[in-house]
Amino acid sequence: MSETATGFAYLFAAVCFILALRGLSSPESARQGNMFGIVGMIVAVATTLADPTIISFELILLGVVIGGAIGTVVALKIQMTALPQLVAAFHSLVGLAAVAVAAAAFFAPEAYGIGARGDIATASLIEMALGTAIGAVTFSGSVIAFAKLQGVMSGSPIVFPGQHPLNALIGIAIVAAIVWLVVSNGDNAFWTIVVLSFLIGFLIIIPIGGADMPVVVSISTLIRVGLRAASGSRCPIRH
Repeated sequence: MSETATGFAYLFAAVCFILALRGLSSPESARQGNMFGIVGMIVAVATTLADPTIISFELILLGVVIGGAIGTVVALKIQMTALPQLVAAFHSLVGLAAVAVAAAAFFAPEAYGIGARGDIATASLIEMALGTAIGAVTFSGSVIAFAKLQGVMSGSPIVFPGQHPLNALIGIAIVAAIVWLVVSNGDNAFWTIVVLSFLIGFLIIIPIGGADMPVVVSISTLIRVGLRAASGSRCPIRH
């Protein structure tokens, strides 16, 4: 499959995921939303498997079997009333996976065709940094969402003096760390982005009440999927 066709396929899958989220916002359209999600995932997986650079279909198949088995068992046992926290828990793993794959691309860029260690292409570094930040925020924010929905922590908003200035300061620091990464290609810059993004993920979610957590999960999914679609096939973390 050509690079252009791959990009269009991933874009189509991303649109399906967005339509799936829209459908799941209402009981009347939930079944149609699930169908969009299924189609999008089939297209995304098929496009990934069509990549000629894949060196181990066995490992991919193993991952599909393990993940599918876990998902099936959980889906059969989970109560309908517990679905929001289940989605939040699974969503946190998606964010963590994005960080892990970005780290793999950063430390082994040759395998992704984005340059050499210490000399990664600028566009790839920017996409990598954004993917890392969004993935880390998704992980930590979804953990808080799960904890509030499950009753592990209070569902009431948690606020403290200077919260907004602190969030703004961390946001500026993340932007500065991205610039630092692009300029230096350095390990310290990459891990700074990871740590700060994990931190701000907690801080921006704790002031939100537990009843609004499903909305938080949906919005963060839309942002992540939209940015992945915008980056297209050039993104080093597209798989």
